[in-house]
Amino acid sequence: MTDDSGDPADDPLVAAARDAFADAYVPYSEYPVGAALRTADGTVYVGCNIENANYSNSLHAEEVAIAEAVKGGHTEFDRLAVASDAADGVTPCGMCRQTLAEFCDADMEVVCDEGDGVTTYTLGELLPDTISLETLTDAAERRRQR
Repeated sequence: MTDDSGDPADDPLVAAARDAFADAYVPYSEYPVGAALRTADGTVYVGCNIENANYSNSLHAEEVAIAEAVKGGHTEFDRLAVASDAADGVTPCGMCRQTLAEFCDADMEVVCDEGDGVTTYTLGELLPDTISLETLTDAAERRRQR
């Protein structure tokens, strides 16, 4: 984790995440979140949270951005910025971290907007022991060997 007190507005990915939360649909939590996900080729996809009265059907900003990117043919990502209207350093939730891990290396940067600065993590710092194809394959092999 690194703290950066530079102006987050100077970072185009953070600015895109901030712009994205303006489109959030959050009548229940009133907590808009935006995410901007950069692909390996530099294309940026954004997402915002979309709530539902049945909270389990709500969509998170990160998963909306990932879905848009995958729909656009991208599955390799190198950087994510997340921002909330509270400018509180929001990080991706566990579910979103696992979804990111499906497509991203552990060293992918996750930049969290704190309003007057950012904190940057790697995905591996946020989710150190991810479930992956390798862990599932290893578990299946151990079951076969019993």
